[in-house]
Amino acid sequence: MRIVGDLQYAEDALQEACAQAAREWGDAGVPLNPQGWLVTVARRRAIDRFRSLSAASRRERSLWDRALSWDTEPDDAPIPDDRLRLIFTCCHPALAREVQVALTLHVVGGLTTAEIASAFMVSDSTMGQRITRGKRKIREAHIAYRVPDDEDLPTRLESVLATIYLIFTTGYLAPTGSSPVRVDLLDEALRLADVLAELLPDCAEVLGLAALMHLTDARRATRLDMGGLPIDLEHQDRTLWNSDEISLGLTLLSRARNCDEPGPYQLQAAIAAVHARASDAEHTDWAMIATLYDGLYALTPSPVVALNRAVAIGLSRGPLVGLALIDEPELEASLRRHHRYHVVRGHLLELSGDARGARRAWDQALELPMSAHERTALLEHRAALGLDEVR
Repeated sequence: MRIVGDLQYAEDALQEACAQAAREWGDAGVPLNPQGWLVTVARRRAIDRFRSLSAASRRERSLWDRALSWDTEPDDAPIPDDRLRLIFTCCHPALAREVQVALTLHVVGGLTTAEIASAFMVSDSTMGQRITRGKRKIREAHIAYRVPDDEDLPTRLESVLATIYLIFTTGYLAPTGSSPVRVDLLDEALRLADVLAELLPDCAEVLGLAALMHLTDARRATRLDMGGLPIDLEHQDRTLWNSDEISLGLTLLSRARNCDEPGPYQLQAAIAAVHARASDAEHTDWAMIATLYDGLYALTPSPVVALNRAVAIGLSRGPLVGLALIDEPELEASLRRHHRYHVVRGHLLELSGDARGARRAWDQALELPMSAHERTALLEHRAALGLDEVR
C-alpha cells in the first residue's frame, strides 16, 4: 500500500506474490527476509499490471511513477505499525461508518466478504460493493496510508476507536446461526484494541477502550445458558468469569487514569470494573455506578446512556426514582421504538411491586424487533414470575 498507493492493487499484487511463494519456497526454502521477498515480488507484479494497461486507462499516473521509482529493498517496518496504518486508512472520516467497519474487518482482520456479510445480516453482493466502494474512495480521495499527524490524531482516533468497539459489540449483539455470540468478531476486536494499546501506550482513551473490552469479555463464558439464551448480569456465575482478563482490564484502566482527564471509554471501563470487583450482584456498588454514569452522561448525553443511568439510579436510590427518569418525555420519545427501553422499564416496575405495569411494558417490548434469543428469554422470565396470569 505504501508503494503503489492503491489498496486493491496492493491486495491483488500481494496475492500473486504469495502464490509464487507457495510454488517456490517448498524447493528453495524460505528466504532470510520473507517479508522483503514478498513485497519485492508484489511490487514487480504491480508494475506488470500497470504496464498491461493503456496510458488512457491508467487510473493514477502518480501510482505508476511511485512503483517505478521504488528500487531499494523495503525497510522492515514493524508489523504492528503497518496494522495501525491500515486501521487509520480504513477508518478515515471520509468513509461512511459502515464502510469503515467492513474495510477494517476485511483488510486488517482478514475476514472474508461472506463472513462480514453474515455478521451484518446483508447479502454478499451488498457487502462486496461496500468494500469495493471503500477501496475506491481511498484511491480517489488520495487518503494517505499513515498514522495521522499529532494535530489530526484526536479526530481520526475517535473514529478508529468507535469502529473497533462497534466490531466488538456486533460480536454480542448481531447473532447469526444458532448462537447469539460471534467469537471471531470478539477476538478480532480485542486484538485490534490490544495493538492500539501497545502502539499508543500513553493515550488514555485507547487504554480505556481496551480495558472496557477485556472487562466485558471476561464474562463471555457466563453470558449464555446451555440452551443459548442470554443470562443477565445478576444471575451469571461469577466464579466462571475470566480472572486473567479482569486483571488485564483493571491494569489497563489504572494506566488510563494516570494519563489525562477521563473520557467516555474510561468511564465505561470504570463501570465494568465495579461489576468485576463485586463478589455477587447483591454487593454491587450501584451508587458508584450511578455517579460514573452521571459523568458519562455529561460527556455523551445520548438516550442509551440516559437509560443506563436511570437504571443505575433506580437500583441505588429506589426503582421509583429510576422510573421517573425513564418516563421523562424526551427519553421516552427517543427510545419507545427500541425493545430494550420497555424491557428495562418493566424490570424497574417489577422491582417496585407493580406486576401489571411490568407485564404491560414487556408486552410492548415483545411487539418490537429483537433477537429470537432475547424474545425467548423475556417470555420465560415473564412466565416464571406468573405474569401471564396477571390481569
